[in-house]
Amino acid sequence: MQHVEWIMLGTILVYMALIVGVGILFSRRAGKGAATFFLGGRSLGPFVTAMSAEASDMSGWLLMGMPGLALLCGTAEAFWTALGLAIGTYLNWLIVAKRLRRYTVLTKSITIPGFFSRRFRDEKHILSTLAAMVIIIFFVPYTASGFVTCGKLFSTLFGMEYRQAMLLSAAIIVLYTALGGFLAASVTDYLQAVLMTLALLAVIGFGLSYAGGLSNVTANARAIPQYLCLTAAAEQGAGSFGFLPIFSTMAWGLGYFGMPHVLLRFMAIRREGELKLARRIGSVWVVISMGAAILIGIIGRALMDQGLLGPYGSTSESETIIVAIAHIISRNGLLLAILAGLILAGILAATMSTSDSQLLTAASAVSEDLFKGIFRWRIGEKPSLWIARGTVVAVSILAAALAYDPDSSVFKIVSFSWAGFGAAFGPLMLFCLFWKRTTLQGAVAGMATGGAMIFLWKFLIRPKVPFLDFYELLPAFLLSALVIYLVSLWTPAPDAQVQAEFDRVSAAE
Repeated sequence: MQHVEWIMLGTILVYMALIVGVGILFSRRAGKGAATFFLGGRSLGPFVTAMSAEASDMSGWLLMGMPGLALLCGTAEAFWTALGLAIGTYLNWLIVAKRLRRYTVLTKSITIPGFFSRRFRDEKHILSTLAAMVIIIFFVPYTASGFVTCGKLFSTLFGMEYRQAMLLSAAIIVLYTALGGFLAASVTDYLQAVLMTLALLAVIGFGLSYAGGLSNVTANARAIPQYLCLTAAAEQGAGSFGFLPIFSTMAWGLGYFGMPHVLLRFMAIRREGELKLARRIGSVWVVISMGAAILIGIIGRALMDQGLLGPYGSTSESETIIVAIAHIISRNGLLLAILAGLILAGILAATMSTSDSQLLTAASAVSEDLFKGIFRWRIGEKPSLWIARGTVVAVSILAAALAYDPDSSVFKIVSFSWAGFGAAFGPLMLFCLFWKRTTLQGAVAGMATGGAMIFLWKFLIRPKVPFLDFYELLPAFLLSALVIYLVSLWTPAPDAQVQAEFDRVSAAE
């Protein structure tokens, strides 16, 4: 490697050491019990709650997937996706956060499957079993997307073999997550959100400078047919982008209601009254960060058309645009080489902040909802924690196997997993919190329908029916909601105790 590459690598290694240090720092507190390991003892402040929730949501697709999509396909899909996510973020904080925290405190729930089960008094644990399976099925590929991001980062910049780079970064994530649990993940996510913001701003500033200024970037974008059009894709995109594709793309926002790693932050805040401040912080950060990511894609397109970067022939290749810009920055002296290293650490931050939360959620599904709840294993706190930590490692191994292909697209992997959680958990979460008449049978049927429809729509319906070729989350979400409603009406109403508990939560508003 060249001198500047050693500087950048050193900066990244210092960052990784800091993150592992946080895991070690919180390892003693995490060892106090499952409630602390998985939920931090409900002790998060509003800033950490907000920034860790959004950082754990954004993942590597914010700094790689979104800019790559905008660069190659124009602004239409990226814009409508961002708008849907911004609306979904705000509504999730506004209507779900407070009631979910109150309900989970009342039912003493520390996991999402556990909440579903206790909400309906599911003594046979049918619902929590199904929920745990959904988490494992969809979080493995979601975690894999983070590993893909890390592998691309190191292989592109330092010439490392992709698979070796991917496995190394996965090992770092597993280490601090298994040591420090939820508190370590939340604190590091907060720090990573700050670093992600600095990375976005630095790339925009230097990218505009290298491209000849904002006027050159704007002129280049306008010269590309349909590139800035919000109802059509650019020449390398999908062509027409009418009402139905726009609506289905905005449906990304529906996914927020079912994201376990985001919902856990609502449950973990120390005081209910602090959710309002957290909502404002999180919503503003999401809008700014996604707008910056799209702008980076537009800047990257100008740099590619000027012959300074690329060319990129696929979204898998264009997702490395920030890495390429950081490499240019590094050639301008020691301080800028360090800055470039921080930008690359920002990409790692985006990846790690999601992967750690996903690993913890999967671990809690196995340890708390499968072993303790379903199999009724009577195990102590320490064995339970070791099972949880072992699950973190096991899920990471499966995710690494999926990430082994260097041509994997971060955006495509994330979109599939996002749809899975949004359709399986999203409608049920809303019905749990806001409709007293929801029954256990309706909940089970709706969750199963939403999860199954994601696979059916993506792999059977979309490829064979051209006019139904749109994002699978929308039809799956709507069908799941309909099934919950109809099955709940067709089955006996919940018992008096369940309804009284719902009334207590509602009356506290």
